[in-house]
Amino acid sequence: METTQQTGEPGAAERRRRELLEAADRVVLRDGPKASMNAIAAEAGITKPILYRHFGDKAGLYQALAVRHTDALLDSLRAALDAPAERRRRVEATLDTYLAAIEARPQVYRFLMHPAEDSHTAERGFDVGLHSAPLLRRLGEELAQVISERVDLGPGGEQLARVWGHGIVGMMHAAGDWWLGERPCERAALVEGLTDLLWGRLATAGNRVDGPGF
Repeated sequence: METTQQTGEPGAAERRRRELLEAADRVVLRDGPKASMNAIAAEAGITKPILYRHFGDKAGLYQALAVRHTDALLDSLRAALDAPAERRRRVEATLDTYLAAIEARPQVYRFLMHPAEDSHTAERGFDVGLHSAPLLRRLGEELAQVISERVDLGPGGEQLARVWGHGIVGMMHAAGDWWLGERPCERAALVEGLTDLLWGRLATAGNRVDGPGF
């Protein structure tokens, strides 16, 4: 059983933190939004106070998990956006990458985006809904930067890129949430429909002459 004594080894605290996040991931994959600090501490083989020492509270643990999964998702989205393909195909690949990610780990998605349905299993004072907005804002800002770097939108382009970035993320989130819950169609059909919706001004905008193009 872990104690509160520090090892003093360089990087030991960061390694332990990663191990605890991996334990938290295992519980979230099993329990989804009902994952509790008690269950995560038990999975990690430590006491709940020690888990609090590493993350503060459930909000701190949630934030650490959100950063972990958002970083991985952003890496995948950038790879899809920068793949050597025609623009529409890259848009389709980017949408599909997001949907494939939430489909592959639906319990993680629900933990990050939805409060526990059973209030008896949720820690008092923690509302996932209050913490998911920063995650979506980060995705929106990252996508806005990618659009701004690759698409020539003319005067006011930076602001328009932010409008598009947050709008596209909002669309992906809302459509993906609906699709994951109801499964009304195949993922490919949803990707095609969303791409058709986006395929307006973006299709005719020119590439920036001073950037990598899109």
